[in-house]
Order: sequence, then C-alpha cells, then structure tokens
Amino acid sequence: MKNLKRFVSLALTLVLGLSLVACGSSASSAPVASAASSAPVASVGSASGEAEYAVVLKVLSSQFWQTMSEGITAEADKLGVKVDIYAANTEDDVEGQVTLLENAISKGYKAIGVAPISNVNLNNAIADATSKGIKIVDIDEKIDMDALAQLGGACYGYVATDNVAVGKLGAEYLIEQIGGKGEVAIVEGKAGAVSGESRRDGAKAAFEAAGLKIVESQPADWDRTKAYDLATNYITAHPDLKAIYCCNDTMAMGVQEAVEASGKDIKVCGTDGNDDAIKSVADGKLCATVAQDPAAVGAKGLNLMVEAVTKNAEIKVGAEVPVYGIEAVLITAENAADYIS
Repeated sequence: MKNLKRFVSLALTLVLGLSLVACGSSASSAPVASAASSAPVASVGSASGEAEYAVVLKVLSSQFWQTMSEGITAEADKLGVKVDIYAANTEDDVEGQVTLLENAISKGYKAIGVAPISNVNLNNAIADATSKGIKIVDIDEKIDMDALAQLGGACYGYVATDNVAVGKLGAEYLIEQIGGKGEVAIVEGKAGAVSGESRRDGAKAAFEAAGLKIVESQPADWDRTKAYDLATNYITAHPDLKAIYCCNDTMAMGVQEAVEASGKDIKVCGTDGNDDAIKSVADGKLCATVAQDPAAVGAKGLNLMVEAVTKNAEIKVGAEVPVYGIEAVLITAENAADYIS
C-alpha cells in the first residue's frame, strides 16, 4: 500500500511539474498550433464576437513568420476586424497544415489567407473552400494556379515579395563585393518551395549574366545545421569559392559559421532581414541580407481578404490572379545600424 501511495504521489508531482513548465513557457517562443487541433494559435483584432477571417501560416517558429503574424494583428486592429491565426508545427508538416485549413473551412470563415508549405499541398482544401464561397488569398508561397483551377479552386489575390528580384539583388551585391570574378555557389531552401526556388533562379540569373561559374546549388531545407554541413562540403570541394548566396537567413548564419571555421574569405549573403543576420552584417561577418517585409505582406493579405468579403467579389476559377508585390531592401554594413531592433 505504501508503494502504491508513493507511486500516486510521484505521478501527481510529475503532472503538476509538466503543467508548471507549460505555464512558464517564454513569451518569445511563439506557440504553435497542433495540426490535430482546430484551435487557433492566436485570435486577434478589435472587433467583438466570432472571427470572420482566418490565416493559415507555414509555422510560427521563425522570426519571419512571427513578424508576419504581428503585421496581420496590427492590420486587424486598424480595420476593426477579428482574425484567427493558425500555423503548422514545422515546415515539413504538409499534412498537418492541410488539416488546419480543413478545420478552418469547417468553421465557416468568410475569407482565409493561406501561406502553403508547398505550391500544391493545400489545393484540394482550397478547392473545397471555393465551392463553399469562402474567399482565399494566397500569401508568400505562390500556389500552382493551373493545378488549383483543375480542382475547381480559385484565389482572390497573391501577395508576396518578388522573390526573383530578391535573389537577383543579393547576388548582384556579392558580384560587386568579389570584383566580378571567382567561383560562386547557392544554398537553396526546400525543394519544391516556390519562394526559395524563385530566389535561387534570381541569383543564378545574376551570376550567369556576370559570367561567373556557379559550382554548387543545393537545398538545405531552410535549416541552419544542414546549411553548415553543405557549405563545409562546398568549401572543401571548391578551394577557389568566393561567394555564397543563401535563400534565407537561417541557412546564411550556418554558412557563415562554416566560412569562419574554414578561415577563408568567402562572402555570404542571406535573405529575410532577421535580427541575428542584420547584427552579423553590422559586425562585419555576413556580407549582406536582403530584407523582406513580412509584416507588410501579412497586412496586405488581410486587407485583400476584407476587400473580397466587403465587395462580395466573384472569384472565377481559372481567371488570372492579381499579384501584389512588396519591395525588399538590401542591408549591408553601410545601413545595418538603421535596421537593428
């Protein structure tokens, strides 16, 4: 009996301890909705009552997506509407993100913004939303609109940074920094992610236009550790490597670590304008980062959703989808101090 009481006591202590850990989570670590749950990560806006709008993001585990969520929140307050925000667990959680969108559709929102993990993973659910009269706005990751139309789905608009221009801007600065000569490489994002592929294509076009040899271009799945390992291989295999363009800042930070470990002078440019990357640029480590404005992207996405509902816009399947571009900014050692939070 004593052993049984001791076991129960230990079990209760463990449960209480886990509860305290959960309650004591840092506010700087954004909560992520379980893919199996229909509960939003956040419900924001100054309007009372049930939310008429929802946004399904990729994740909330990186600064980029946290900043986009903040932009949506600020726009909701400005417009006087309420919006529920959902996010997948990881950028590999393709099916989980589908579940989140399906749950959102079942709640009967009037409009939903989506930032799909891939260009097709949400298409079936979007087609279902279209059939129910729910307005869909594509945010950041460009959906394969032809494939969507074949399923009977449609979007009111697409809002994102011009990612081809982003890659081009970063590569052109690297070309300038190495004097227009030398071997170069690219660290790509996740295979199939259109935003990363567009940045890669923009950088590739700029390097080729300058007559530079691209010795490597491989994906590191947006991951810092994978990028470190990949860059280490690049540096070992190509002793004359002079510059590396990275399709996001998380990977760029890993690549920069690999460069520093090698002791070589290889210029590295990232993408996104994350705080740690900007500080690295200011400290003379990263060569540059191309800063997107995810808050403006999220705000514009919500604005389009409200517009579509207010106008009761007819969204025709197969019609050309209007594109709304948000400009990027090149951050270098010369202006990094202006962007440090």
